[in-house]
Amino acid sequence: MNNLITIAAQFKPQEKIIDIQEYGHGNINNTFLVTLDNCEEKHFILQRINTKVFLQPELVMQNICNFSNHAQQKLSKNLDDNYCYWQVPHVLFTNNSQNHWLDREGSFWRAISFIDNAQSFDIIQDLNHAQEIGYGLGTFHNLISDLSVDKLADTLEGFHITPRYFQHYREVLEKSTIKSSAEGDYCLKFIESRADCVNILENAKAKGRLPLRPIHGDPKINNIMMDKNTEKAIAMVDLDTVKPGLVHYDIGDCLRSGCNILGEETRDWEKVSFDLELAQAILQGYLSVARSFLTEYEYEYLYEGIRLIAFELGLRFFTDYLEGDIYFKIKYPEHNLARALVQFKLTESIESQKREILNILQNVR
Repeated sequence: MNNLITIAAQFKPQEKIIDIQEYGHGNINNTFLVTLDNCEEKHFILQRINTKVFLQPELVMQNICNFSNHAQQKLSKNLDDNYCYWQVPHVLFTNNSQNHWLDREGSFWRAISFIDNAQSFDIIQDLNHAQEIGYGLGTFHNLISDLSVDKLADTLEGFHITPRYFQHYREVLEKSTIKSSAEGDYCLKFIESRADCVNILENAKAKGRLPLRPIHGDPKINNIMMDKNTEKAIAMVDLDTVKPGLVHYDIGDCLRSGCNILGEETRDWEKVSFDLELAQAILQGYLSVARSFLTEYEYEYLYEGIRLIAFELGLRFFTDYLEGDIYFKIKYPEHNLARALVQFKLTESIESQKREILNILQNVR
């Protein structure tokens, strides 16, 4: 605790720090909530960045600063009702005016403002919540749709590039000795039977059909904050993955995490399904603010994004399981295998409802 207080004091006066507690359920960084003796600012988020994942954390911070500055300026000039309650997390600077701090061991620390009187959920609560989730992602995209991708570094090269994950999986598979099991065999067969679909979004991008845009990169529903009083979406957090990409990555990831009512960590994987009612509500909320900038081709590939991102995450979990759990934090030996099964079953459910999903996409336009 004393060490954490020393670190937090690099960003705020030590005498103002009352308490520091672990916060959230992130799989990558170590996150703490710092409580302050301050009427105007009661909390902030302190994080140690996982530099094995984010190899250039300085560029991560540069992206967050460029994003937040752009969004804040746009909000200050825009009186649109869509934005009146929206908040943008901002970077806190050290006493030496730096956006991060390195401790004696070389660990990379940063501080981000906290969205007070707000909460997030791992599972969608009802259809109103689902629509707000979509609205939140749409608002985020709309805010930064005019931010040039040249101002954002690609801090995770290959992130959401499904063909690269597939190639890495093949390389890992060649070196792995897999203990035979029904679950493992299911994953192996599932992946190989979908080898032909891994390039679909990247091929469309290469042909100029899908433009690079600023994206969040990890828009799970628990990264969209809801105001406790109004139950409206008011912010998106966890901005480490803000970078150039395809909006389909974000839309697919949001629907993937939102439309599985059993949640990502369920052990009851065979009962996982993609909820169409929730999908429709999320898409209605999203397009209520995002339809102004989406192109015809972007609409055309929405279904493929929804299906591919669920498959991609399952592929990443299964690869990490084969590789010895070096990327995602685990709580038990076959945790990443269990996670992969959930995503593959969700992909299967999406595929079985393709016609219904295409109808929803047509109707909500």
